[in-house]
Amino acid sequence: MDMVNVKINGEQYTVPAGSTILEAARYAGIHIPTLCYLKEINEIGACRICVVEVKGARSLVAACVYPVAEGMEISTSSPRVFEARRKTLELILSTHAKKCLTCVRAGSCELQKLCREFKVDDEEYYAGENIQYEVDDSAVHMYRDNNKCILCRRCVAACSKLQGIGVIGPNDRGFKTHIGCAFEQNLSEVACVSCGQCIVVCPTGAIAEHDNTDEVWKALADPQKHVIVQTAPSIRVTLGEAFNMPIGTNVTGKMVTALRRLGFDAVYDTDFAADLTIVEEATEFIERVKNGGVLPMITSCSPGWVEFCEHYYPEFIPNLSTCKSPQQMFGAVAKTWYAKKMGIDPKDIYVVGVMPCTAKKFETKNSESNAVEGLYDVDVAITTRELARMIERAGIHFTSLPDGEFDAPLGMSTGAGSIFGATGGVMEAALRTAADWLTGGEMKKLNFEEVRGVAPIKEATYKIGDLELHVAVTSGLANARKVLESVKSGEKHYDFIEIMGCPGGCVNGGGQPVQPAEVRNFVDLRAMRAAGLYADDAGKAVRKSHENPAIQELYKDFFGEPGSHLAHEVLHTHYRERSRF
Repeated sequence: MDMVNVKINGEQYTVPAGSTILEAARYAGIHIPTLCYLKEINEIGACRICVVEVKGARSLVAACVYPVAEGMEISTSSPRVFEARRKTLELILSTHAKKCLTCVRAGSCELQKLCREFKVDDEEYYAGENIQYEVDDSAVHMYRDNNKCILCRRCVAACSKLQGIGVIGPNDRGFKTHIGCAFEQNLSEVACVSCGQCIVVCPTGAIAEHDNTDEVWKALADPQKHVIVQTAPSIRVTLGEAFNMPIGTNVTGKMVTALRRLGFDAVYDTDFAADLTIVEEATEFIERVKNGGVLPMITSCSPGWVEFCEHYYPEFIPNLSTCKSPQQMFGAVAKTWYAKKMGIDPKDIYVVGVMPCTAKKFETKNSESNAVEGLYDVDVAITTRELARMIERAGIHFTSLPDGEFDAPLGMSTGAGSIFGATGGVMEAALRTAADWLTGGEMKKLNFEEVRGVAPIKEATYKIGDLELHVAVTSGLANARKVLESVKSGEKHYDFIEIMGCPGGCVNGGGQPVQPAEVRNFVDLRAMRAAGLYADDAGKAVRKSHENPAIQELYKDFFGEPGSHLAHEVLHTHYRERSRF
């Protein structure tokens, strides 16, 4: 690697050639603040918070886009730099709704943090005309408040570059510039897929999920309701971040205890339903392979991806697995088999899903086939962030909690269920079961390394018995588009494809704890969080979904066999083309 010598704040450093000043400072252990910059996504130098002095340059330069050169002398903390950043913050605040006390991002707002650091208060700087925007709360999963927007364009970049959708962008010009949809349509009127990636990159409270915690509190207070909660695989390795624990820490036991103290009647694990999904999905895949069904079969666990398919690639709807997502399967089982087993009327069972994904909110209310007529499979889905707020509101000291255990039987799961939260996890879990069934014996291979990791698109070929399987794994909808186009053109041939709507899978979902840009730009959240799930898998005594004793009991007692008529009625769904306009 070629290196160059630079001087930063009077000290000499050797840094990689081609680095920006921002990156060079990071190598030197110096933090330069940013508001608009996101590495490889939004490198536009627009906010001017990262400005620094370069000896010989006539004006301050944006560190996020300015490359270093041999012998460059840089000052990141001179009076001139500090004054420029302070002035920029004052200008931003002049049009910013200063409702920090009730803002969902209070305490985690990047703008608020900078104002505190540079001693910029809430006075009326540069008072004058100010545009008041109506809040767009039309979408099921989130709202947009342009009164808190700082025009950093991170959300625009996430929507267009990460997800390849681009339903939001800058409208109007000059002072009237604002972020919106084409023709000023509401978010519910465009082909938004509810992924929430715009939320996790927003530095302020301009975009946030609809908070459904009051609905949960109400249900918990209702003596007629049997309120049960399920937690998605990835929540156990992300919830701790909301309480300042290291990224990727597995907090399963503390999470279970916290949920019990919130008052849930039973605490269950969506990993159970992930195992159930694999049993049904592997059965469906083998059926398609043996009987000339539609291939490649594509996973249907990610509602953001499914919605994307329905909007943008309806020709691939026949390729989607008909299996419901684990969240919906859990709710369906809870209101059929579980209700019967417990002697509870299904209408009195209230199912809460704790999910990494804002699209799960859309999924609960837009399922095409609920197991019990007139009832949703899942009554409400809340994000990891919402659960953290419930725990805080209840006065529970999370980090001091003892470890608890999930209730049985819907809390029993395997290692295969754990890895659902990482890109490649669904594929690996399915291969473990399909390999056993296709060979008629027990495959010793448990780790399918080729489909692990955060590469945008992963391909592998596996010889299982007499069958040669070509598989692909991708995450992030811009990457999904590439895979689907390669299949359409005939360039690629696959038998089985896993697609996750969010880059890196559920561990990087739109409902996960928000990390500031200074973390997102230099730390791979996807890999660190996924590592916790793979460690959980490796530590499980049972690592194949079809070997879960609770799943075996469920089929023996209720469904009969995988893929049965009753299983299709309760656990499967169908899809429809959705208009893009």
